[in-house]
Amino acid sequence: MYMIILGIILLLVLFLALRAAYRNTFDVAIQKVEVNVDFPNDKELNILHLSDMHIENLSITPENLYDKIKDMKIDLIALTGDQLERERNIQPFMKYIEILKKIQAPYGIYVVFGNHDYLLRKSSLESFRKTLENHGCIVMQNENRTLHLGDTRLNIIGIDDFSTRRSNLVQSYRGVDQGVNLVLTHDPNVVLQMKDAPFDYLLSGHFHGGQIHWPKPYHLVKMGKLARMNIIKGLHYHNEKPFYISEGLGQTGINIRTGCRPEITLHTLKGKENKSVTRAS
Repeated sequence: MYMIILGIILLLVLFLALRAAYRNTFDVAIQKVEVNVDFPNDKELNILHLSDMHIENLSITPENLYDKIKDMKIDLIALTGDQLERERNIQPFMKYIEILKKIQAPYGIYVVFGNHDYLLRKSSLESFRKTLENHGCIVMQNENRTLHLGDTRLNIIGIDDFSTRRSNLVQSYRGVDQGVNLVLTHDPNVVLQMKDAPFDYLLSGHFHGGQIHWPKPYHLVKMGKLARMNIIKGLHYHNEKPFYISEGLGQTGINIRTGCRPEITLHTLKGKENKSVTRAS
């Protein structure tokens, strides 16, 4: 009888823990980051950054997302990989793109792929890319685009996924002229290979903040050197250059989170008159 009661108690505790972990997936953190770059002092650029949406395990509806971002001043939108992994979810994902288009970011929506996007068959991935482009997104697989913000040149460099060995720095930077270099990529480990690839700010995701971060995210050890250094979320520096790792909006494997929260991030790039770099939630 004692063992039966103990088993019931353990099952109840497990149920309550899993329910709490599932509820955490709805508790979105809005992070705001300011970074100084080589802009004129009166210039700033506001970037909405979403990563690891994983529509297969995403608790935030398109309407929820719109409610959270509709009052933000957004100039550019960046999606840094792991949007989905199943072909049948391409069209449902476009509902989120339509919501992002409602924001009318003047400099557009930029997308790079992550390791889960590459679980799609080659033909399905090509269909996904074309569908994104037909919806007005700019998809970059080791590609770059240049924006002119007045007299300031902003180079947006999309480096393909490092974890699946698709990153090509030479190709990504081909034709890039002097200016402010904003890098979009999925796996932040690529930053350790970028000694000769100049950047002013890099946006990434991949680690989900651990997703199950209790007591520590030991399962991330296999995900590269940064994870082994416990660099898995937030603002960091490599060779004095800033890079940011989003905790992601969706989940992978199972739709739960412990010790971390889904994240929407608004990055503001500003001129260097104010030398500080701040982060606030």
